[in-house]
Amino acid sequence: MHIIQNRRSFLASAAAVGVAGVLGPATRVWAEPLPETTTIRLGKISGICIAPQYVAEDLLRLEGFSDVRYVAGEPGYGTSETIARGEVDFSLNFAAPLAVAIDAGDPIMVLAGVHPGCFELFGNESIRSMRDLKGKTVGVQGLGSTPHVFLTSMAAYVGLDPQKDIRWVTNPAVRPMELFVKGKVDAFLGFPPEPQELHARNIGHVVVNSATDRPWSQYFCCMLAGNADFVRNNPVATKRVLRAILKAADLCVAEPWRIARQIVDGGFAANYDYALQTMSEVPYGKWRDYDPEDTIRFYALRLHESGMIKSSPHEIIANGTDWRFLSEVKRELKT
Repeated sequence: MHIIQNRRSFLASAAAVGVAGVLGPATRVWAEPLPETTTIRLGKISGICIAPQYVAEDLLRLEGFSDVRYVAGEPGYGTSETIARGEVDFSLNFAAPLAVAIDAGDPIMVLAGVHPGCFELFGNESIRSMRDLKGKTVGVQGLGSTPHVFLTSMAAYVGLDPQKDIRWVTNPAVRPMELFVKGKVDAFLGFPPEPQELHARNIGHVVVNSATDRPWSQYFCCMLAGNADFVRNNPVATKRVLRAILKAADLCVAEPWRIARQIVDGGFAANYDYALQTMSEVPYGKWRDYDPEDTIRFYALRLHESGMIKSSPHEIIANGTDWRFLSEVKRELKT
């Protein structure tokens, strides 16, 4: 699916942003070797926090990709699985599930952190802190799903045993948010636009906001990952994809109202107000400041402590990350 937008107006708007490095000198792009392929496949998921991926199409075309595709995964498969199976070349994905996939030996390479701060833990009146989850019911789509993996790492961090102390409630046919709304679970972890919807409906309260509460606010939640074989065989294309998505993240900071409208018009979000709130609240500019290796190390350690992965943080980093492209792009964009 392609984003519905006049390309000329996009470039004119981007040029007027005034954010250093959003587009960068055109001569740099053309002075580099051409990408090894002109086709790029990106993942498509329901979460709208990965907006930089959805609004990068025109930037990717400037980078030399004439065929940009958004591929929705099959029901029951996560983004990591679609990357590993070679159904998409790149996608933003959440840090903790990526560590789980790398531990399982999936051919995935994490290239950069893009933003922290998109998930919120909602609870009923009996839950005021993470430790209050002990003995409580928590709704997740399934064991091994992104919310389950994140909450496992969060519970381990505060000293809980995620397997024994939390009563996980799974129902593939019902969204965990709806279970929470109906009072059938005590808590659930929401990703945009779910938190925005609950805030608008004044339901529940936020126990943890990853955009503001430490330590979660100090680490990326969404990171760019690619199929390991694609990255190895197409280094020029890989760098160009990364550069386009990081520039798109800058656009999310510079013009959140326009980006919100673009992802709604492109069919990636249904509600403009929720999209705008997400663009305004998620700290997309932090890709310039945070160390992505710290994020992988942090979540890998938590998951190792909880028994969800067998690999050490060092092994996860050695086997499933490559920061060379990020270092080059950061130098170019003078960060």
